[in-house]
Amino acid sequence: MADNLRALSFFLLLSLLLPASHAEIKNLQITGDTRNSIMFEKFGFNHGGTVSIALSDVNSGSSDPSLLGFFLLSDESLFQAIYEAQNGESPGNPTCVLNSPYVKLLFTFTEISPEGKYNQSIPVTHPDEYTLFFASCAPETSVSMTVHTEMYNVDPDGTKDYLSVGQSAVPTIFTFSAIAYFIFLSIWLYTTLIHSRSTAHRIHHLMSGLLLVRSLYLLSAAEDQHYIRVTGSPHGWDVAFYLFQLAKGVLLFAVIVLIGTGWSFLKPFLQDKEKKVLMVVIPLQVAANIASAVIGETGPFIKSWITWNQIFLFVDVACCCAVLFPIVWSIRTLKETSKTDGKAARNLAKLTLFRQFYVVVIGYLYFTRIIVYALKTIASYKYRWVSDAADELVTVAFYLYMFYTFRPVEKNQYFVIDDEDEEAAELALREEEFEL
Repeated sequence: MADNLRALSFFLLLSLLLPASHAEIKNLQITGDTRNSIMFEKFGFNHGGTVSIALSDVNSGSSDPSLLGFFLLSDESLFQAIYEAQNGESPGNPTCVLNSPYVKLLFTFTEISPEGKYNQSIPVTHPDEYTLFFASCAPETSVSMTVHTEMYNVDPDGTKDYLSVGQSAVPTIFTFSAIAYFIFLSIWLYTTLIHSRSTAHRIHHLMSGLLLVRSLYLLSAAEDQHYIRVTGSPHGWDVAFYLFQLAKGVLLFAVIVLIGTGWSFLKPFLQDKEKKVLMVVIPLQVAANIASAVIGETGPFIKSWITWNQIFLFVDVACCCAVLFPIVWSIRTLKETSKTDGKAARNLAKLTLFRQFYVVVIGYLYFTRIIVYALKTIASYKYRWVSDAADELVTVAFYLYMFYTFRPVEKNQYFVIDDEDEEAAELALREEEFEL
C-alpha cells in the first residue's frame, strides 16, 4: 500500500508540473530506460477524443509482459486514488498501477506482436483531461522502443483538432494580440519618428524594437498553434516562435533596466554597476529561453525534464529580481541629490515617476509569473485559455503604461514646476515619504 501511495504521489507531482498543452504528433526514441513510469503528454478530450499509439522495435527484459503498458490518468481520479490510499480504502490495493481501477488502461505488452510492434487508436469515451503514461511494474527492467503518439479531438465536420479542449481559443487570442501590437507599433513609430522626433531618445527607438519583436512573437505563436491544431505539426513556426521569444525576453528586460537607470532621457551614460546588471540579465534571459525551448520541444519523457524546469524557474526569478535594482538605485540617488541641488520639485517628480514604475513592474512580474500559473492550475481544463487571455491583457496594460509614461514629449508633466510645487516638494522630501 505504501509503495502504491508513493507511486500515486509521484504521478501527481508530474501531472502538476506538466501544463495542459497541445498534443503534437510525437515520434520518440526510448533506449535502455529503467524508469518505473514515463509521462508523455497531458490533453483535454471531448466526446470525440482519440489516443493513437504506435510502437516499433520494442525490446524489454521482462519475463512477464503484462507488467508493462500504457495508460491514461485524469487528475480527478488521481486525487481520489491518493485520498483513498491514505485512508486505507483503496479497492483491491493493487500492487501494480496498471491494475488500478482509477487508470484507463490502454494496453499491456502482451499485445505487442512478435516483431515488436503495436499500432492502435483508442477512443476516449469519458471527456476529461488525461495524462498519458507508460508504466513498468517489473523493477529494474530495461525498455527500448520507438513511440509514435497522437492525441486529438474530432470536430463535428470530421476534422482532427490536435489542441486540447481548453486551448482551442489560443490561436485566436494570439492573432488579435498580434494585430493590437502592430497597431501599437504604428502609433509609436509615428510619435517617435514624426510627431515628437526632436524629443525622441535612443531608449524610445529601443522600445520600438521591443514592440516589433513582441508583435512578431505573437504572430509566430498564433501560426504555431494554428498549424498544430490543424495538422499536429508546427511546420517550422516553432523555430520562429523560440527566436522571437528570446528577442522579446532580452529586449523587455533590457528596456526595463535602462528605463530604471534613466538612460538617454535623464542621463546619457550608464554607470558600471548598471552595465553589470545588463551583463547579468541578458545571459540569464538567453539561458531561460534555452530551458523553455528544451521543455517545450521535448516533454516530460526525457530524464532531465524536471531539471530543465528548475533551471527555467531559477533564471526567470533571478531576472525578475535583477531588473528591480536599477530602479531602486535611481530612487536612492534622487533622494540623496535632492538634499543638495536645490531642485526639490523636479526631484520629487522624478521620485514619483520611478516609485510608480517600481510598483508597476513588481505587479506585472508577480501577475505574469504567479497569478497566471495559478489560473492554469486551478481553472477547469475547458477554460485554460483564460490564463493566456489574462496574461495578454495584463501585458498590454503594462506596455501601455510604460510607453505612455516614458513617451517622448517636449514638456513632461512630471517635470513642469512652479513656486508652489517647489515648496510642497521640499516639505515632502523632508518628511522622507519615498523610502522603499
